[in-house]
Amino acid sequence: MALTLAEYARHDALGLADLVRRKQVTPAELVAAAFGAIDAVNPALNAVTRRIERQAAEQLAVLAGDAPLAGVPFLLKDLTVSYAGVPTDCGSRLFKGIVKRHDSEILRRWKRAGLIAIGKTNTPEIGSNGSTEPIATGATRNPWNLGHTTGGSSGGSAAAVAAGVAPAAHANDAGGSIRGPASCCGLVGLKPTRGRNSLGPDVGEAWQGLVAEHVVTRSVRDSAAILDATAGYCVGDPHVAPVPSRPFLAEVGADPGRLRIGVSLKSAVGVPFHADCANAVERAALALESAGHSVEEAAPAHDPVLLDEAFMVLFAAAAAQAVSERAAEIGLAPGHDNLERNNLWLWERGRRLGVVDYLAAVDKINTVSRQFAAFFDRHDVWLAPTMATPPPPLGHLFADVDDVPEFFRRLWAFNPMNTVYNVSGHPAISLPVHQGANDLPIGVMLGGRFGDEATLFRLSAQLEQALPWAGRHPTTGVW
Repeated sequence: MALTLAEYARHDALGLADLVRRKQVTPAELVAAAFGAIDAVNPALNAVTRRIERQAAEQLAVLAGDAPLAGVPFLLKDLTVSYAGVPTDCGSRLFKGIVKRHDSEILRRWKRAGLIAIGKTNTPEIGSNGSTEPIATGATRNPWNLGHTTGGSSGGSAAAVAAGVAPAAHANDAGGSIRGPASCCGLVGLKPTRGRNSLGPDVGEAWQGLVAEHVVTRSVRDSAAILDATAGYCVGDPHVAPVPSRPFLAEVGADPGRLRIGVSLKSAVGVPFHADCANAVERAALALESAGHSVEEAAPAHDPVLLDEAFMVLFAAAAAQAVSERAAEIGLAPGHDNLERNNLWLWERGRRLGVVDYLAAVDKINTVSRQFAAFFDRHDVWLAPTMATPPPPLGHLFADVDDVPEFFRRLWAFNPMNTVYNVSGHPAISLPVHQGANDLPIGVMLGGRFGDEATLFRLSAQLEQALPWAGRHPTTGVW
């Protein structure tokens, strides 16, 4: 049967794969629907920056019919993951047109699972902003309210999935870039444990291990199924997450037992969250308490000042390295004609750092990681808002501004909860349990022990059942 766009969008990835398996629809029909969805919503959203129709057709021609997600359309964030022969632009004028001759390992695994990449999604310049509004490719608009941010840096992926273009899309996370856009756009966004997904073959670790690759989805089970397809060691990986006892998909719907859950209604520096975000946490906490869990107000006792100091050193060092190498490669000096001011600031600061500064920052993140991990000796899960405020209007986090320190103050006021998980390597998942003012989604974040995505998937599935979100759709979408 040929699917209408509305029928196509109502299914998650596993649902579409089941239609293919039962021969109710062909993979080619799903891909055609996905391109039709791009045509329908992208003029309003600016979520997809490049269509790759030829490559999608080539994948369809060699698709293994027994792949678990055979024929399911998928989108790639235009940052870090390489598709052989397809340019990666990184949301940047300076980085525009990077072409590799090979696929990244995680893309190989997505392809083996049957996912069909149909395009690239928008990202802030070199992923360095919590809002997706780069000069090079323009702002991506939130499908729930076009005047507001999608979050960043996986904002294009999140907007496209929320609008129904594809049921899942690539995202990555060095300081909240999976979880923030998931929260802003009403999606499920898991940052896996460090070493769960490979960054190979081009990268061993990125940002001293802070960067993790995965996806944004509309359902918990899709996140689990796609992690099953990608998780595991690749030759040369410097970090390897503990091997799970069974597939992650088997955890969705499994009994989590009675868990000890700590809940936070203030940031680590004691600032109360916006009322909509606090309400989201309170709703989730009540639902979890009703499910039989032990819920109490509690938070990790890590040092937030030490965390911020160390994170900004690693952030600046990584940006300086990337900008310097790219400038040398193409023979251009970094400047305001090819780089936004926040990244010029990071480049200049990073170049001034010494080896002692960098190693001191590494020591600091190790200290914070041990402080943070101690919380999970007493609690199984930490529940808090994903973001401290609802998605702000576009422009609030525009990065090409004269007062760059003020830009970063705004960024960390919006996103104070995410970076500790990148520093420690623990897994954390954002879930869209609440809808706030201006029809904007509000996510809550569940964090767990190192290597324990299983508990997060069990608990997330409970919340998905108790506070369902599948029936909510944005105003700009194909429903």
